[in-house]
Amino acid sequence: MRIRFALGLLLGLLAGALGTPVDAQPAEGLKVYISVDMEGTVGAVTGDQLGPSGFEYGRFREFMTQEALTAIRAAKEAGAAEILVSDSHGNGENLLIEQFPKDVRIIRSWPRRLGMMAGIDETFDAAIFIGYHTSTDNPEGVRAHTFSSARLTSVKLNGVAVSEGAFNAAIAGHFGVPVVMVSGDAEVIDEIRNLVGDVEGAAVKNALGFHSAATLTPQAANELIASKVKTALGRLDEFQPYKLDSPVVLDVAFKHYRPVEVLGYLEIVERTGSHSIRFRGEDMVEVSDFVNFMLNYDSNAQP
Repeated sequence: MRIRFALGLLLGLLAGALGTPVDAQPAEGLKVYISVDMEGTVGAVTGDQLGPSGFEYGRFREFMTQEALTAIRAAKEAGAAEILVSDSHGNGENLLIEQFPKDVRIIRSWPRRLGMMAGIDETFDAAIFIGYHTSTDNPEGVRAHTFSSARLTSVKLNGVAVSEGAFNAAIAGHFGVPVVMVSGDAEVIDEIRNLVGDVEGAAVKNALGFHSAATLTPQAANELIASKVKTALGRLDEFQPYKLDSPVVLDVAFKHYRPVEVLGYLEIVERTGSHSIRFRGEDMVEVSDFVNFMLNYDSNAQP
């Protein structure tokens, strides 16, 4: 599909060189992956918005859904023919699926291989992140954490601290898929750009603290998201997949001592400190599988 997109650009340039007027047309037949989190949704600042027990959760499920739908509509206007959406927050059951177009598939709930990027493969042309947040290593950003605010204090890949966004970009990169756009607070956009590259960013709020922000309204946020998605897919040829050298070294620091002790019993895990471990994976698929195991295994799990 990228070849078809590049061919269209070449034909347009040739037509221009021959003096034939050419109107800009969206690329056709693109396959787009959209991963949707909630902490980076417009207006979200505390647990009051982010889980079923929060008094504003119902309203913010609507806001999260509308941001995802905005990205879908904009992607289609930019030439997307196939879209897969990943509900990647909390219990994975946040998006109001009855509001989605019938030609869109939605991934829900956990556990699932590749986590927040479940279902991605080499057939996709672009990945978009909606509602993302900064990493647990970042002193700035609303609700900054990586995978688990209750359990982890640092996550690194090949010695570099990463957010969920960078981790997921590396999964996409494993399959040759570039991340082209991210929405969330201004701080997460800066953080992802520093590692992944010059992605388009829709800053729907600015962090004032871990639990406070200066935010756009939902209407303004959706207008911004739509604009950035179209711009990103309009310059798809400028993006490169975020690929890590193999093997991929994962370093994780925990808040508590006991999980590190037990994980250290495994031969594939190196205990690097009282609260930290290291795992070496052949690629990001192996690393993602280990992270999913590490965060989800429970001997009492049923069924």
